[in-house]
Amino acid sequence: MVCLKIISVSNQKGGVGKTTTAINLGSSLALLGKRVLLIDIDPQANATTGLGIDPARLDAHIYHVLLGDTALDSILIETKMSGLSLAPSHTDLVGVDVELMNAPLRDRILARAISNIAESFDFIFIDCPPSLGLLTLNALTASSSLLIPVQCEYYALEGLKSLLNTYQLVKKRLNPGLAIEGYLLTMFDPRTRLSHDIADNMRAHFNSQVFTTIIPRNIRLCEAPSFGLPICLYDISSKGAQGYLMLAREILSKEEGNENQGPLGERN
Repeated sequence: MVCLKIISVSNQKGGVGKTTTAINLGSSLALLGKRVLLIDIDPQANATTGLGIDPARLDAHIYHVLLGDTALDSILIETKMSGLSLAPSHTDLVGVDVELMNAPLRDRILARAISNIAESFDFIFIDCPPSLGLLTLNALTASSSLLIPVQCEYYALEGLKSLLNTYQLVKKRLNPGLAIEGYLLTMFDPRTRLSHDIADNMRAHFNSQVFTTIIPRNIRLCEAPSFGLPICLYDISSKGAQGYLMLAREILSKEEGNENQGPLGERN
């Protein structure tokens, strides 16, 4: 392969599997031999605690990087998943919009921080907060693509319009190279008509941008964060683990396909 990809995982609607996806897709790619960094910029710090790290015990975290007090590489933590590093978050991030109000190029702070360590990784995932403030803006400006988890439940499309408006604004004014990595259907229950209807509706709206892989509703996925483990370390045989491994392979296959395209879209 391998070209670096920086992927923001975002949806302003909470409870859609955003952090679950950031942790487990990153871990699955690490399991497949890739060098992966997960940057947690959600003030709730769920990706940090979900990987077994207590933010209260940290001397430095992503908040200090955004304020310019320390470099990104100095806060990185090796997780229990070989090949997966974490830039941890903290609740201090909740006030960062106000603290950076007058900072120059404040929407590019994260991009500048990442540029110093980017060559060390094959994939960088940014777990965004469930809002469209300065933190998400920094993530989208720093990213090559946006991955949007969508739960297969009622109001599934709620919030997508605002997120896509923000995506278009960032693409137009700040990051012309920003692409949609894909829409990921999560919490799919094959027994319900609603899940199938949501999946059909998403494919009708977004066509090939919807990943072929669907993440099922799975109790093991819900349990894993309480043990501070990604699903592939907690229960590799579970449907949730197999779903994220399939998604990782789908992303790798797409990247390999892109690399084999010539400049006019023809195969080399």
